[in-house]
Parts: sequence; structure tokens; C-alpha cells
Amino acid sequence: MHEFSGIYPVMLTPFAADDRIDWEGYANLIDWYIDRGANGLFAVCQSSEMFLLTLEERVSLARFTVEHVAGRVPVVASGHISESKEAQKREMRDIAETGVDAVVFVTNRFAARGEPSGTLIARMQEVMHNLPSDMKLGLYECPAPYRRLLTGDEFRWVADNGHFAFLKDVSCDLDVVRARIALAKGSPLAILNANAAIAWPVMQEGGAGFSGVMNNFHPDLYRWLWDHGATHPDLAAELDTFLVLAAMSEAHGYPKLAKRFHRRLGTFASEQTRAITYDLPERHWAIDEVLDQIRDGAERFRAKIAALPEAPAAKA
Repeated sequence: MHEFSGIYPVMLTPFAADDRIDWEGYANLIDWYIDRGANGLFAVCQSSEMFLLTLEERVSLARFTVEHVAGRVPVVASGHISESKEAQKREMRDIAETGVDAVVFVTNRFAARGEPSGTLIARMQEVMHNLPSDMKLGLYECPAPYRRLLTGDEFRWVADNGHFAFLKDVSCDLDVVRARIALAKGSPLAILNANAAIAWPVMQEGGAGFSGVMNNFHPDLYRWLWDHGATHPDLAAELDTFLVLAAMSEAHGYPKLAKRFHRRLGTFASEQTRAITYDLPERHWAIDEVLDQIRDGAERFRAKIAALPEAPAAKA
């Protein structure tokens, strides 16, 4: 098992009604992820609303996550949102000093649309020189403000470099992921898929796991697929269909959607979100009924899993 493999939730940032970070709620959320089988945690990412957080808030989130996790699972965090190299160096250094297990580079911060591969690689190298030589690195093809997928040449450079431990793949294309898995073979680079529609197929193809937004709803079900899907192919196929259909709800105001889900669970008290300012039910009709169906459908699959011989426990 690769150190950065398995189920890696992209973490939410709970806010209180006054828009400050709800640290008690955040601690509850960390425990919720781990109790439901997360192999690791991805803090300070787009789901965390990183582009709307100050540097102080981002550093505090990374440090709090490391301290509260207390070694139970690895913690990775995005290092930067700025465009200037000097600002990125400061951001990366500050995140690295929080004690995270890996600092995650965001590809679209190193090259604007249309800029050549040499630009992206040169900028990554310059920032890398400002970090401790033993700092483990990850890459995130964050879809905002635009999706910057690695080219073939860039991917080969990352795989061969030796410092990069994983890529959060946002290609959302099974053929692309399959090719990347083959190219990364024998290197330290693990490929974690971000798209729920291909989560199970990527696992079957040898991918290193799943790091998508739906881990904010039922990470235990993805963990069961990861651990046991191959030995229960019929149930895995049935579960995969449910997970793919449930993931279509992401378009209904995520990450506020996930915060509404957790407010209803009691993980934290407010669905306050900087990224989504409108009221969910006003724009997305019957959204609470959708969340009910996601919750109830997940419970039915937990019951099926629990009924299997020597079934692992699944927490709701």
C-alpha cells in the first residue's frame, strides 16, 4: 500500500454564522472522516474554499488538522493560491511548517492558459528549491479558476522527478487515468482519482484511491469498495451505480450542499459558506428530499454490507 493511497476526503471548512472558522465543528468533522474509514485527509483544497481563505486561515486549518489528527492518518494540504512566485514561496513554506505529510502543488497556479510545459516545470522547480529537500509533494489539477491538466511531457517529468508522491487526477477520463497509471508504474507517484463517476473503475484499473467531493457524504462506502469490492463484484457494481447517481447532486450548490448535509447530521451548526451565497432550497427545489434519498440509500447499502459474512463495521 502506498502511503498516500485509499480514501482521501477533500475537507470542508465549517464556518460559524459570523463567517469565522468553527473550530469545534471542524474537529468533529475530522473525527467523522476518520471514524468512517478515511485513509488520509486533504485539507486546504477547493472544497475547503481555499481561494476565499486568508493565508492565516489556510495555515491555521493545516496546523489544526495535523494536531487534531495526531498521527492517525496522513494529512496533505494545498500550499498556494497566489500567482506570483514570491507569494507562492511564502505560502508553501508556511504550509510546510505546519507538519503536514505532503504539500500539494496546484497546477493552474504555475501556468496560465496556453503557457507551455517548460513554464510550468520551471516555476515548480523554483518553488521546490524553497522547500525542505525531504518535503513530500503532491499535485492537484484543481478545476478552479481553470482546469490545468498535466500534459504527457509534464506528467513524465513529475513521475521521474522523485519528489512527488501523488497526483489528484481531475481529468475525469478513464482512458487518461489508465494511461497515467501505466506511465507512473515503478515511480513514487500514486494516482488518486477525483471523479465519482469513474471511482470504482479506476480502483479496478490499479489507481491509488479516491479523493472526490462525495467523500463528504459517505466515505465509508468508498472505503468498502476500496477494501472489499473486488471480492464482492455484484454488490460493488450495485453500489457503484448508487454512488455515481448520488454524485450528480454536486451541481446543486456544493460545498454548501455538503455543509447542509452535515448540519442535518449534527457535525456542525451552520451551513455558512463563502463560495455559495444563495439559499439552496430557493434555487435547488426539493434539495432536502435529495439529501434524504442520499442518506437513506447509503443506509440501505450499509445494511447490505453488514449482512455479508464477516462484514466490516460501517458507521453511518
